[in-house]
Amino acid sequence: MIIMSGTIGAGKSNLTEILSNHLGTKPFYEPVEENPILPLYYADMNRYTFLLQIYFLNKRFRMIKEAMQDDNNVLDRSIYEDSLFFHMNAEKGRATKEEVMVYDDLLDNMMQELPYAAHKKAPDLLVHIDIHIDTMLKRIKMRGRPYEQIENDPSLLDYYNDLIAHYKPWYENYHYSPKIAINGDKYDFVNNMDDRKAVLDMIDNKLFELGKLTPEEYERLMKKPEQQSLIDFPIR
Repeated sequence: MIIMSGTIGAGKSNLTEILSNHLGTKPFYEPVEENPILPLYYADMNRYTFLLQIYFLNKRFRMIKEAMQDDNNVLDRSIYEDSLFFHMNAEKGRATKEEVMVYDDLLDNMMQELPYAAHKKAPDLLVHIDIHIDTMLKRIKMRGRPYEQIENDPSLLDYYNDLIAHYKPWYENYHYSPKIAINGDKYDFVNNMDDRKAVLDMIDNKLFELGKLTPEEYERLMKKPEQQSLIDFPIR
């Protein structure tokens, strides 16, 4: 099982779709468009931080249990990344100490149950997409969700910079599985076929190194022509 990580606008959902197509497996996406709490959260983070994170925690626990049932499924965000957002918000005073205690206890309980619920202790690989704030803002603008736009709420710029700052130590301290970092500023894997091939080669090489691909599977994937239908991948 492969999980993605990265800040808002990093391209996790796009790379999830590209990679799952490449491997011939199933993609699992973060529930965003159908999330009734997310617009409320952006309108009033102090009020809705705890509710939003509990919503995500529940959805991601269910999603990772399903994804762990088959080989090489890809998740665009996972439960392992979840506490980063909540603790960052708690540092800003958007969650009470009681809410932090309840959240941490629930997450710890879920993590202990995960091997029994999913018959697997951890993912096989984390693919982290690292981007600069300029790339992040460009992609947020392109995908056009009104509640994410800094033109509508200038205070979001500080929020987005905080997210990027929190991701560096989070990635460095991540220990649940092997990991690989992709430079999302350098590699435009959505719109550039050469960049897409380079990123997929990096992931294939890592999976082969970890023994998650047989020599035959590795050779087939390295020779596989990637789809040219770039228009099929909206910015997500």
